[in-house]
Amino acid sequence: MADNLIVVDDFLTYTIGIVVYFLGMRLTGRIAFLRAYNIPEPVTGGILAALVLLAVYLATGQQIEYELETRDTLLVYFFTAIGLNARFSDLLSGGRPLAILLALTLTYIVFQNVIGLTVAQALGQPNAIGVLAGSASLIGGHGTAIAWAPEIAANHGVPNALEVGVAAATLGLVLASLLGGPIAKFLLARHGIADAKADGLMVGIPHEKEDTEQINHISIMQVILVLHIAIIIGYAANEALAETGLKLPLFVPCLLVAILLSNSVPYLLPRMRWPARTRALAIVSDFSLGLFIAMSLMSMQLWSIASLAGPLLILLALQALATVAFILLVLFPLMGRDYLATVLSAGFAGFALGATPTAIANMTAVTKTHGPAPTAFIILPLVGAFFVDLTNAFVIRFFLAL
Repeated sequence: MADNLIVVDDFLTYTIGIVVYFLGMRLTGRIAFLRAYNIPEPVTGGILAALVLLAVYLATGQQIEYELETRDTLLVYFFTAIGLNARFSDLLSGGRPLAILLALTLTYIVFQNVIGLTVAQALGQPNAIGVLAGSASLIGGHGTAIAWAPEIAANHGVPNALEVGVAAATLGLVLASLLGGPIAKFLLARHGIADAKADGLMVGIPHEKEDTEQINHISIMQVILVLHIAIIIGYAANEALAETGLKLPLFVPCLLVAILLSNSVPYLLPRMRWPARTRALAIVSDFSLGLFIAMSLMSMQLWSIASLAGPLLILLALQALATVAFILLVLFPLMGRDYLATVLSAGFAGFALGATPTAIANMTAVTKTHGPAPTAFIILPLVGAFFVDLTNAFVIRFFLAL
């Protein structure tokens, strides 16, 4: 281990993540701007914590690195909770929006690389830099950027491909977290869209609403038990799929298992108290997502980005502008110019520049204030889980070959 590297173990990282989450809540409660623009609480705390790490590095030269195993487990909890809340009626009603969102997302993967390639060439950079600052790190996120970095470094004249990809994904995550809420606020005001009236949030507890449902240790424990059963089945299904050569993130089969359970068990066992769309499940879901985002952002090593400034910052600034323009001029109108379209617009900003959890956090911040949009919380994860990674791989390969 390097003398200037401090590794924080997983349990302490988890604890720090909780502190960071509460810090974000306190700041959001005190700063009206953050509330007005629907900036998620864990984003506020996480970015501030990352800036503290940067200050420590600049002052002492010490690098702080967090172990993040618990963070990845929280992601599985969250998507399983999303699945428990899903109803087939929502999926059926989401058929047309799902098809439109899928087509727009696949189109934007290509568009994102066209922007990256064009700007990279204009700045005198290798084409591969444009791909790294395109769908490889933005829609693809850290995982895709890391996966493609070795090939790009070996075959495309970018020896620091890993650093460039991780830096682009990290900055994209920050932009994704900060843009979704303001986009939703603008659309709601510009088009006079009314708040939603429906039967319960998919994630979280609404702000400034009367709490009429009892929450106690029994309801919380029931939620955790059902989540664990779904995750165990999902884990077994994922292992079986892996043996056939189909490798999926663990949260995908857990999400699908939870959807199947929520649309069968309540009908087969009508006397059983099922936790779907209860406040107890909303609390567990909100806790899992909030901590995942807080831990992801607080662990950013911003000092690794400083040396990659200049062309990369220009690329990402133009990518952010292009994303906002695409949402306002294309996605929002085609999705119907309604409340669902507004929530999906906030989510798409998180998804196109960051990752699916960031998209969910953006949508959650909007729906806590303005009401639920269950279809959005079903179709966006489905687009991200099943279609994007496969398509992105082909698109990246095509643009690298240019």
